[in-house]
Amino acid sequence: MSRGALLVLADGRFPAGGHAHSGGAEAAVKAGRVTGADNLGEFCRGRLHTAGLVSAALAAAAVLGVDPGELDRAADARTPSPALRVASRKLGRQLMRAARATWPSAELDALAREFPKGAHQPVVLGLVARSAGLGPVDAAYCAAYESVSGPASATVRLLSLDPFDATAVLARLAPELDLVADRAVEAARGVLDEGVDVLPCASAPLLEIGAEVHAAWAVRLFAS
Repeated sequence: MSRGALLVLADGRFPAGGHAHSGGAEAAVKAGRVTGADNLGEFCRGRLHTAGLVSAALAAAAVLGVDPGELDRAADARTPSPALRVASRKLGRQLMRAARATWPSAELDALAREFPKGAHQPVVLGLVARSAGLGPVDAAYCAAYESVSGPASATVRLLSLDPFDATAVLARLAPELDLVADRAVEAARGVLDEGVDVLPCASAPLLEIGAEVHAAWAVRLFAS
């Protein structure tokens, strides 16, 4: 296992397409729910414990060798918004392209053949982590961190928020990120004995509604 690979995978400069997505922050800013660092923190906390937890568990399960087709169907069932499903698969396809060039593997090739239009991003992330020699904890941390770092970075652009303040929001969430990663890995291990139905299904209705509203905008800064 190389923790250096984790740094590469979690780096915002890794060309996985995340820079084009706000994680719901653009819609939240337009709706007035995020106006500064304080409510950005609340937004990210809610996202971490819902979408972040679900994504982290899916990614960890993929590292553990759970069938990616089953995991993709589980991700679909946990993503009611058609717009978010499309965004997740686009991100999965972009991550797959970058990963196959960085950590080539037969498993990634097989997943790309099975899902030519893209599997859900957390499922791809788990297979990528596995191909990079990482473990389920690493994948869970990467997914959980991505769930909050994307909105924080987007808000710097959307609100001209001080980058120091946005980074401080992420730092204050670090203990909760640890908790979410631990819960995700525990749930993923349960899949080995009980199947994908034991994966978390924490919901965030405002994220889903906001994604559908955002998808209908004629002009937007981010893809989702």
